[in-house]
Order: sequence, then C-alpha cells, then structure tokens
Amino acid sequence: MQRPPPEDFSLKETRPHLGGGKISGDKLTSTYDLVEQMQYLYVRVVKAKELPGKDLTGSCDPYVEVKLGNYKGTTRHFEKKSNPEWNQVFAFSKDRIQASFLEATVKDKDVVKDDMIGRVVFDLNEVPKRVPPDSPLAPQWYRLEDRKSDKVRGELMLAVWFGTQADEAFPEAWHSDAATVSGTDALANIRSKVYLSPKLWYLRVNVIEAQDLIPGDKGRYPEVYVKAIMGNQALRTRVSQSRTINPMWNEDLMFVAAEPFEEPLILSVEDRVAPNKDEVLGRCGIPLQHLDRRFDHRPVNSRWYNLEKHIMVDGEKKETKFASRIHMRICLEGGYHVLDESTHYSSDLRPTAKQLWKPNIGVLELGILNATGLMPMKTKDGRGTTDAYCVAKYGQKWIRTRTIIDSFTPRWNEQYTWEVFDPCTVVTVGVFDNCHLHGAEKNGGAKDSRIGKVRIRLSTLETDRVYTHSYPLLVLHPNGVKKMGEIHLAVRFTCSSLLNMMYMYSLPLLPKMHYIHPLTVSQLDNLRHQATQIVSMRLTRAEPPLRKEVVEYMLDVGSHMWSMRRSKANFFRIMGVLSGLIAVGKWFEQICNWKNPITTVLIHLLFIILVLYPELILPTIFLYLFLIGVWYYRWRPRHPPHMDTRLSHADSAHPDELDEEFDTFPTSRPSDIVRMRYDRLRSIAGRIQTVVGDLATQGERLQSLLSWRDPRATALFVLFCLIAAIILYVTPFQVVALLIGIYVLRHPRFRYRLPSPPLNFFRRLPARTDCML
Repeated sequence: MQRPPPEDFSLKETRPHLGGGKISGDKLTSTYDLVEQMQYLYVRVVKAKELPGKDLTGSCDPYVEVKLGNYKGTTRHFEKKSNPEWNQVFAFSKDRIQASFLEATVKDKDVVKDDMIGRVVFDLNEVPKRVPPDSPLAPQWYRLEDRKSDKVRGELMLAVWFGTQADEAFPEAWHSDAATVSGTDALANIRSKVYLSPKLWYLRVNVIEAQDLIPGDKGRYPEVYVKAIMGNQALRTRVSQSRTINPMWNEDLMFVAAEPFEEPLILSVEDRVAPNKDEVLGRCGIPLQHLDRRFDHRPVNSRWYNLEKHIMVDGEKKETKFASRIHMRICLEGGYHVLDESTHYSSDLRPTAKQLWKPNIGVLELGILNATGLMPMKTKDGRGTTDAYCVAKYGQKWIRTRTIIDSFTPRWNEQYTWEVFDPCTVVTVGVFDNCHLHGAEKNGGAKDSRIGKVRIRLSTLETDRVYTHSYPLLVLHPNGVKKMGEIHLAVRFTCSSLLNMMYMYSLPLLPKMHYIHPLTVSQLDNLRHQATQIVSMRLTRAEPPLRKEVVEYMLDVGSHMWSMRRSKANFFRIMGVLSGLIAVGKWFEQICNWKNPITTVLIHLLFIILVLYPELILPTIFLYLFLIGVWYYRWRPRHPPHMDTRLSHADSAHPDELDEEFDTFPTSRPSDIVRMRYDRLRSIAGRIQTVVGDLATQGERLQSLLSWRDPRATALFVLFCLIAAIILYVTPFQVVALLIGIYVLRHPRFRYRLPSPPLNFFRRLPARTDCML
C-alpha cells in the first residue's frame, strides 16, 4: 500500500480577510469578526391587504413569488384569504446576483395556471444597507402594479435591504443557494440550528432488603434478586445469600437519567424457581421527579416501598396489595459528571448540579469559514454531488451550520460562542453530507455521510490569539485512510481571568465525587454507553433532528473496540514516551565507556561536587529542567494539533486489519477469516503473556530474597545485609556514594564483558514458574 504524501495531510496556516475590515466608517463588526463577510439581499414579505378576488367565488388563494434573475422563492399560500400574513424572509447571495431589479409578485394559486394579482419592483441600486447592531429595517406598504406599471387594487408590506450573515434574519431565511430544495421538512433540514444536550443525572439505587415476601412454592428456599428497569436500561442484583422471605442485598445499581424525567424506575423482586424460569414476587414503580438529589457524599434517607402483585381472576388482571415491602435508598447524584464522551477528549467536566459549578474562566469563539476540495458523496442526475454541513460540540451546546447545496467548496462563514469552564477540554467539529434532501426520506433509512472531523484542545491555544488554519478532513475507510477535503476554521480562546485559569491546573479533572465514591471501570463504560444513547435519542427528536449517526460520530461511540491498527499505534506511543529514557541510558553507557573522555571527566567532577554538597542535588535538577523548558520555548508549536495519520498508523495499516476494524460486533465475516484473525490474536496474546510472565518472574525473585525458598541464596543475602549495615553505620554516606559512583563510571580497562556478580546472583534466585502447569 503506497504511503500518501504527508504534506497533503498537514495543517496549513491561512490569512483570511476576517470581519470584512472597516464597516460604516470606523465601526468594526463585533459579533462576526472571526468569519469572512458575506453580503446578502434580504426580502421580508410581511403581509398583504385588500387583494381582489380572481376566481368565480370572488376570493383568492394568495402567495408571493420573489424573483431575482434566475432565482425564485415563494411563500406558502392561503386558501380564500384577501388579507394574508406570511412574515417570511428570503436571502439572495450578492455574489450570485445577475439582475438589477427585484420583483415581488402576488399570485393567486389555481389548478391550471396561477393568476397574477400584482407586483412590486425594486431597483437594487436604491436598496439600503443595514449593519447590526442597527435596528431592523421597518417594512412598508407598497401599492401593487400590473405588468404595465399601472396601479391595481391591493397592497403588499415588504422590507428590502442589503446585509451580512450577522443579520438576525439570516438563520430563518430561505436561501437562494438552496432554491432546488422544496418542501417544509427539507427546508428545515438545511437551516442552521443550536441544540442543547439533555441534562444528565446518575441515578443510584441502593437495594438494601425486602420483607415478608410470599413465594409461590413455600416448600423451598427462595432464590431472590431485584431487577430494575428504566427506559432501555435494565440491571439486576445478585441472588440474595440469605435464602429467606426477608432477603438482604445492600447492593448499588447505577442508571443514567435525563431531564425532563419521562419514564419511571420499575423495580421487580423475582424468585428464580428454575434455571430459565423466574417468578415475580412484587413490583413497584417510582417516578424520578420527587427523588432526593444529593450533591456530596452524605447519605440520603432510606425508605420502605410497598410491593404490588398482579393476579389473574376470571381471565382479568387484578392488583392485590399485601404486606411485602422493599427497603431502598434512591437518589439522583448531582456531584458527578455524567460522562457521555471519551475522557481523553471531553468538552465538559462539570458536575450535574448547577449549584456546584464554578464561574467560567473564558470564552471560546469558533468561526466556521469554508471547506475546499470535498469529495462527491452521492450521485444525483448521473453526477457526483455533496450537500455539506458542519456540526460542532463543546459542553452541552451543539451547533449545526446551514447545508450548502451541491458544492465541493461550501462557504458557511458562521460564528459561534461557548463559555469555557476548564481549559483542559476539547472542541470537536465534524463535517457531514446531508442525505435527507431531494426526497431521500422516502428511500428508507438514508444516513448522513461523514466527511471528517477536527478536534482542538483549548489548553494548546494561546489566549486572545486568532488561529486561522485549514485542517485536513481525514476518514478511515476499509480500503485505507482518505482525505475528503479541508475545512477552514478560525478559533479564539479568550481568558477572563488568568489567575483563575492557572488555579484550574491544580484542581482535580473530574468533580470530587469521582474520587470520594469512585465508580468502577465497568460501571463507567456501561453508564457512558447509556448516556450516549440518551443524548443521541433526544437530539434525534429535535426539529430539525441531529441524527443518530452524526451524534455517535461526534461522541466517538465504538472507539473502545479492538483494533490492530490502534494497538500498534499505542505500542509505538509508549515506545515514543520511553525513547527519552532509552536515550538517557545510552548516553550514560557512553559516559561509562569513556567514548568522549572530556565529557566523562566533567561528569566525574559534577558527581563529586553533588556528593560533597548533596543539598545542591534538587536545585540542580530543577534548574536543568528550567533551562530545558526555556530552550524548547524557541521551538514551541505555533499551531493547534490535528489528526496525524502516521501517529495513528492509518497510512500503513494492512487491508485485513482495517477490514477487522470495520467488522460488526458480533462478527459478520466468514468462518475462515475469523479463524485466521483468532489465530493472529492468539499469537499476539502469547507474546504479551510471555512479557507479563517475565515481569512476574522478576518480582517473585525479589520476594524470594527473604522467603528462604532457596535457603543458601537467602542466607547469603541476609549475611550481606548484616555486613552492609555495619559498614554503612561506620562509613559516612558521602564516601559510600563516591565509591559506588567511581565504580560505576570506571574506565573500560577495568570492566569485564561478563555480567556482574549481583546480577548473576539475582538471576539464580527461584521464581514460581516451576509451579506453573
């Protein structure tokens, strides 16, 4: 597989003309200063009055057609109404205007041919300009004219102005570049939108005990457990050890709940009467709205809940209440942060309870300018096309730009702002192809295609600096890594208090409840999966929906699955971390072997000084680290990090490894391929097993020094320890350190190629390998 040119996958610094420069004298735009200005002609069609009837009944079904050159937009029509109100806005890109007049025509909708009622014509040279924060332009009444410019009955209220994408009317406007999209649902799917993730809570159910259960078969000891269901989540306790009608568990079950709380917690106490048969001994439903909410580790009060049981009487289900009860402690945990993202690139680390939030430390501003070189994502009318939009996520706030129809170089120029509460967080920007236009909804289950994504860690950004870069959009496909285009972003992180931000570096990354009452790794994995499912489901229900495949791609669902490529990448990352230590070891070996006699003599002198004046050791180490840091400041990174194909081993992965990575879970591949992969995994696991065994052997040899497993070796070691203790008591420490140092740094003439006696002694010590089967 040929390696792609690395410069093609690199980050490129750009110098776009942000903010449009000076506007209306010396006033600069403040709200849209991280994007390039885009000029639009806005037409707000408000209402009409006194429209004449055109059909036999003397009424009309009016709508307005706004026409500018080849672009034409229409309002919705009203049935039999002479005073309709539309209040719709149309936006025409100034770059594409090829006409000098704008026509707003009122028409009567008819079965055969729509009749013209009247029109208003505007000369574009006379249209005023509006710059926010100026107040919106007031609409005016215009008398309708016929094609000969004669006045006719009826008036139309309009406002026409030139503005930018900073205009309040921009997000809800009909855009001329989306003229091919028809239908209310499709138009809603292409508009920009801001979404908020639901507020997530951890729900802790501490099942303590039950009382007075009535099993069906009273002649046996019941095997009772508790099953809890909330929405799609189901958990169960272990079977109680006390096999009586008063079982005890004292076990915690953890769920994820989202506001508004729509579904109750359903608990059932069940008796395992046979291997695959359970009998329900009682149920209870608990609404979440009135549960206790705790913000720290102090326990909440426990409560007894009555269990209800349904029995069949004459074919009907009847409810019987009896004395069975269950004792539980249930609360909503506000002191945890509900993890819905990978902890490696979380965008929010605050606890659920707003009372525990600290003030923000700054503001993140993101300008999504444009994309270039996008690949065709689908085919329409026999040619490739892409309808691209962007999604950005930081904290609970998701944004979605408008969809640019049929363009491989879309220009969005939209700017968004987030409050920042922790600098060690990551903003994620994804680019997608909108597959829900042109009737794709009817094709059944069309999914928005991923074009690529970018992650930017805020702690890597200098404050108050505007970063303008073109990021490569890289996606891993079964046939290898592919560059899908580039996205042009402008990012600025503004800090409100440098002192507060520096203080953040001394605080724990997660809220304190994660350390006082930590959750297990398996619990966190399960809860994260549930949280992503809830967020995905809620955002899918928004209008327009942020679809499941988009949310899961942004939240990196499935990133924990096995991947040979990712395992190799992580191994080489570890080797990269250890390479510094290995380099120091090699340098010290050269010193010991006197490769450079001058350097070795200087090291001898430094060592003697530090031994004679040990109080200089720590200051020397910290001064050395300080000087290294100052020296490296000259080569500090000047741009944000981006997706690295070489670090990820994406550009050198074997096709079979990629095919395995994209395989479903459980697998859908043929048995011979699965067997081959299983054998490969066994061989890798065998090597890991050998390494782990070797580490265990070294540890067991250390233990055997004093365990008398080898009586002669332990006797020698104990005797050596006694002699060493006596010598070290009477000899100053500095003399001992000096002798050891000179011995280690001795000249090669006094060295032997054979291993040293202490190493030989250690290697002869017994381990427990001979006890292994």
